[in-house]
Amino acid sequence: MQQWSGMHCKWGCGKCCFKPDIEATALEFLPFAFHLYQSGQAGTWLQSLEENDSSICLILNPQQNGAGLCSQYPHRGMICRLFGFSARVNKHEIKELITCQTIKTEQAEAFANADSQIKSGKEVPVMHQYYMRLSTIDFELTRDFYPINEAIAQAIKLVMHYYAYR
Repeated sequence: MQQWSGMHCKWGCGKCCFKPDIEATALEFLPFAFHLYQSGQAGTWLQSLEENDSSICLILNPQQNGAGLCSQYPHRGMICRLFGFSARVNKHEIKELITCQTIKTEQAEAFANADSQIKSGKEVPVMHQYYMRLSTIDFELTRDFYPINEAIAQAIKLVMHYYAYR
């Protein structure tokens, strides 16, 4: 969607990551947890997550230089991958773009064009459909949504538990 809409995240923004109420499932952070396990960092990360009472995602690195502030961009969760460039279906069965206020205001023309195309039937990822697909992998791990840091901790515990008995 980014390619045809012309919309993009503002260089170094990351405002969406500072929302304290972001929720995710454990399953969407299993790739990150596996990466941590393979690199010998799972225990350290789990301890940090359990000791930190912040509701802001611990993967976020505000000191980082670059397009975004995610310190683990290749391993980010599905919520992070879909936000900004996917849609939801409202109660009238109309697709609505899920994006941030920064994109809506600073890229108003591109947003309006994308919104119009989506309402005209242009195909776009629908967040709910992706979560339904994820649930076909493991319903138990997608049934519950947790605050993002807790979802990451749950994923790390699952990976560590799995390998403890192998």
